Amino acid sequence: MNTVIKSRLDSAVNELPSPATPERLASLDALRGFDMFWIIGGGELVKGLAKALDTPLLNAFLPQLEHVPWQGLHAWDVIWPLFMFIVGVSIPFSVEGRRAQGASDRSLLLHALRRAVILFCLGMILQGRLLDFDLAVFRPCYSVLHGIAAGYLIAMFVALKLSPKKQAGITVAFLLLYWAVMMLAPVPGVGSGMLLPGKNFATWVDRLVLGRFHYGENTWFVTYPAFAASVLLGVLAGHLVRSARPARTKFALLAGAGFGCLAAGLLWSLAFPIIKLLWTSSFVLVGGGLSFLALAAFYGIIDVLGYRKWAFAFAVIGMNSIAVYFATMLLDFRHVGDIFVGSLLARVGQWDAALESGAALLSVWLILYWMYRTRTFLKV
Repeated sequence: MNTVIKSRLDSAVNELPSPATPERLASLDALRGFDMFWIIGGGELVKGLAKALDTPLLNAFLPQLEHVPWQGLHAWDVIWPLFMFIVGVSIPFSVEGRRAQGASDRSLLLHALRRAVILFCLGMILQGRLLDFDLAVFRPCYSVLHGIAAGYLIAMFVALKLSPKKQAGITVAFLLLYWAVMMLAPVPGVGSGMLLPGKNFATWVDRLVLGRFHYGENTWFVTYPAFAASVLLGVLAGHLVRSARPARTKFALLAGAGFGCLAAGLLWSLAFPIIKLLWTSSFVLVGGGLSFLALAAFYGIIDVLGYRKWAFAFAVIGMNSIAVYFATMLLDFRHVGDIFVGSLLARVGQWDAALESGAALLSVWLILYWMYRTRTFLKV
């Protein structure tokens, strides 16, 4: 039995997209899966291991699995911008692939609009409490998918209409525009340049537009250019990866862009602080810099050096990212895992949380593996 399972896994790994396949980048699927891994149970697994092992290293890492309340940055705060960056990397591959099949820019833009609307609606279902059918708790714009939809749609329009150099210029312009608006536009009764919870221009506009449907400290409408900038950084990375440059040169340029964005963001944060809930320009650059470095690492290991097997588990997740996000937001897979390990939890002492979270994560992964083997890929 073990031999059969190992044979099937080895076969599946060998079926992963080749670096030479223009429409699919193996490292990008793996990176997307790595990003989603933390959301669908990886964070809970690490917390469980920290409880069981009680080591200084794991205990010191635990705060990184929580969001910063306002100003600053933890690893958990990078998950969302990394996903938006990955969305951007995919755009040049998607656009050129569809153009090669004869698609017009108009049809590509309409397709992007459809995807954005679907993402927005899914966001209302997952986090906006649409299915409660209760206007008292309805939150139409409170969703990660809202920000992804807005950033993707704007970035797609820019990518279709402008050259890569002009795309880079627009990205810079978006960041400068957002900074200027947030620092100079006055908030009635508060003044200008305020970046406090509930006392900033973006929140004031959201409240003005949404009225009683406004909820939370995340900002939306004024923040659209910053969302788009996060995606456009990924678009620029996608152009680089698709270019005819040698693979090692691409790796070096990705890493260089990462360090450059990181340095620029940290420097800008002295005047425009890193605040994820406001998606400040400094946050975009720091998050984008870390995303460039993550892509460089995965691209270098998988597509340049050819070490692919270690990333298979992540790639299985990454190739069905929307499906697994939707499933884990709606369902608690601990109940599935407890079918197999529930009777053991009271007997394993401090390992209970690690066992339960590990079983839940494995349950999700096995479903995704079945979808991968049957070529069932759910797309928006």
